[in-house]
Amino acid sequence: MTASESSIATARVAAHAAAEKIAQDIVALDVSERLALADVFLIASAPSERQVNAIVDGIEEELGKQDIRPVRREGRSGGRWVLLDYSDVVIHVQHEEDRVFYALERLWKDCPVVDLQLGDDTSAKAAVSSEAE
Repeated sequence: MTASESSIATARVAAHAAAEKIAQDIVALDVSERLALADVFLIASAPSERQVNAIVDGIEEELGKQDIRPVRREGRSGGRWVLLDYSDVVIHVQHEEDRVFYALERLWKDCPVVDLQLGDDTSAKAAVSSEAE
């Protein structure tokens, strides 16, 4: 069993929204064979709490335009690790230090990576963001 097309589409919209807010290292993992709770984990990071929250706002705004609302939201007040639960897609936006520490990609390394169709633009934006810090 693999992630549904609707889950992948939702993850792609969220990833593009995150990229617009200059999220770094955007990765989606197909966890459908390992978890009954979700099809896709989308993971992104940022160098500051303010940017983490801006990325979350951008994701919620873009998915909201399609009438997709999170079932649950955790960690918003701290801005270090915000989890948005859209049932089939769970989005983790983490401060870059927390991302390194918790290493979600390592925990789920046996899950296939989902092609988010982001292109090279996000790599360039992430590089510009890193240089600005």
